[in-house]
Amino acid sequence: MEGERSYPAAMDGKPRVRAFMAMSLDGFIAGPNDNMDWLHAYEGHEDTFTPFYAQIGALLMGRRSYDVVCGFNVPWPYGETPVMVATHRELKPLAPTISTCAGTIEEVVEKAKAVAAPKDVYIDGGQLIRQAMDAGLVDEITATMIPSVLGKGIPLFHGLETAHRLKLISTRPIGAGLVELKYAVERQ
Repeated sequence: MEGERSYPAAMDGKPRVRAFMAMSLDGFIAGPNDNMDWLHAYEGHEDTFTPFYAQIGALLMGRRSYDVVCGFNVPWPYGETPVMVATHRELKPLAPTISTCAGTIEEVVEKAKAVAAPKDVYIDGGQLIRQAMDAGLVDEITATMIPSVLGKGIPLFHGLETAHRLKLISTRPIGAGLVELKYAVERQ
């Protein structure tokens, strides 16, 4: 399945929950100590995030991911999109669009859907994605495979409580050996 294809919105018209990330060939989304330097060699290749992000009405982010983004020392990268950080700890927002939320994974995803509607929710952060997958709340995963093997770091899928079947929506080479894989998460 080559080429970019859009996966249709949910039949009921409700926002979908979608994960989007870069991942090493051995399944890591960050190196040890949340290191993201390994991605710098691939900057400047075709932008796949912008078309995805245009469909997003709210970003639900884990606290660890928020802290990593804050450490990038760049202007806030998510513009005017509401960003909800799932945390029980106090947080000093970097932008007026940032708020915190707490509760069960089902509760925070429902809050994000209410904010995102009629657009989709972008869920970010390994732990948050795993929790949402195990709760049956993730509809779609887009992973850009980076042609690097890290050997250790922060794995995306390690720690899932159950197995999950995925249906391939599309594959697309995007230059420099990167390959975008898009999957629907099948309901069991």
